[in-house]
Amino acid sequence: MELPVYTKNQLALRNGQDKPEIWVCYKGVIYDVTESRLWKKGMHYEHWAGQDLTDELSEAPHTETVFFKFEAVGKLG
Repeated sequence: MELPVYTKNQLALRNGQDKPEIWVCYKGVIYDVTESRLWKKGMHYEHWAGQDLTDELSEAPHTETVFFKFEAVGKLG
């Protein structure tokens, strides 16, 4: 199944405050982290939801495999 494509503006609205969904993007794939207790209110440590976190992963104490726990809901277009 082909994932729908979302703009940066559409992703930005899924920040845990403007809409009920909490999404983040990594390497062009958008993941729904709404159910994660670590992303409540759209923030995870100093990282905000609703944006591309690809460049910020190097600062994290985990690898990219953390994203595989979440449902991919789209692609960043």
